Formats: sequence, C-alpha cells, structure tokens
Amino acid sequence: MASAAPVGDDHFVKTTRFPGELRRWRTARRLSQLELAERAGTTQRYLSFIEQGRSQPGRDVVMRLSEAIDLTLRERNELLVAAGFAPAYPESALDDETLRSVRQALDTILDGHLPYPAMVVRPHGILVTANRAFEVFHEDVDPALLAPPVNVFRLALHPDGLAPRVRNLPEWGRHITENLRAQLGRSPSPGLRALLDELEGYLPPLQPQAEVLGFAMPLELGSADGDLRLITTLTSFATAADVTLAELHLEAFLPADDHTAEVLVRRWG
Repeated sequence: MASAAPVGDDHFVKTTRFPGELRRWRTARRLSQLELAERAGTTQRYLSFIEQGRSQPGRDVVMRLSEAIDLTLRERNELLVAAGFAPAYPESALDDETLRSVRQALDTILDGHLPYPAMVVRPHGILVTANRAFEVFHEDVDPALLAPPVNVFRLALHPDGLAPRVRNLPEWGRHITENLRAQLGRSPSPGLRALLDELEGYLPPLQPQAEVLGFAMPLELGSADGDLRLITTLTSFATAADVTLAELHLEAFLPADDHTAEVLVRRWG
C-alpha cells in the first residue's frame, strides 16, 4: 500500500481549503485577481487557476501571495498549512529561552518609561506585562478585572473598570473600538468580533464635536490627585520573524499637560 505524501518544503498535499482561503483573504483585502497577481509577481490567469483549484502552487508562490496580501506571520503560517505545507515561522512561548533577550529589552523599555505608564499586550488586548506606573489604572477597579489574564480593553471600558473615571468615555471608548474594528476588517476573528460587540455595549452615545489634542485623542482620567490627561503611543516589532514576538505591542502613555506630568513624577518618579 502506498504511503501518504509527507508535508514539507518539497511536497504539496492537495487540499480543498487553500483555494477558498486564498479567495477569502483576497476579498477581505479588497484586491482584484489582477492586483494580487501583480503584487505577487505572477499572472491573473495563473491566480485564477489557483483559486479554482486547477493549479497547485509551490511553497514559494504561497509565500509570495501571503506577503502580497499583507498577512500576519500567524496568518501566513495558516495559509501555508491550508496549502499543504509546513509553517514557515516559529511560535515561541513567552518564557522560552529564545525570547529571553526580548523580555529583557522589554523590561528595560518599560522601566525606562517611568514615571509614565507603559504596558506590553498581546492580540485582543491581553496584558503581558507593565511597569509600576500602570497602577494608575487600578484605582477603584473591580479586582476581578485585574485577575490574569487581564484584558486591557475590557479594563478600560467596563462599568466596573476605568469607565466611571474616564471623563471623555464616549470619545475615548470609540478610539479603542474603531481601532479594533479596523483590525477585524483586516483579520476576521469570531473572538475579536465578540469582544468588539461587548465593548460597544458599554459605550454611551457619542457627543458632537469631540475634543482632541491637536494630533491625538487624550485619555481624560479622574484620579485621587485630580484629573489626568494622557496620550498614547504604540510600538511593535516590525522585523519580527517569530509569531509570538510579531504579535506583541508596547503601549506607552505620555502626559498631555503639566499637572499630569507632576502627578506621575510624584507617584513613580
């Protein structure tokens, strides 16, 4: 009896999933067959054959297509598997020795951002780690929302979380939900869809002419030391070749006025 062909770099296992997955991602990115073919360095005719299941692309073609569609590393791995190939990118555990230098670098960055809050999050807002100044977000919060795994989006918008202290909740909340909606458009996910629906249910109606600080929407947060105004920055590992590392984001908060800076320096300086 003949054995099954192995899955690997030089072997293609015909599947019925790949043509549909490729077509789904192309549609999600609003790309025509011609546009995707040009980006991937192939022809529309060949791409049409692939989507019809009439042609079986090699691993290099699948890689070029996933890059042209601008998939995440995780999504590229999934597309490779759908095509019958082994994943191209490793996925290390956060406590793996291979990421030790990364963890050290993140700790250095977080400590260096003091006395201002900063945190590292995984997809869907799961908190990985934070510096001491992150405690500014703990005040009057239900301890259940601070139990691991902490979801920072839920912490921010839940009625038992920061919401009662956020002076501009309708505007700030939609700053969060619109970013999540954009992510959902690029990478459809039932889990993210459910989280977005939950968060939108917490938000009050949006008032017209929301105030912004020039280039950024500030978080206006009540505290024991008076109202604080914070703006945020996001940093990611743009050249990451590990799925776990590629999915980490560093969110750092900066004072938007002198009073906020003075409070944070007094507390954690």
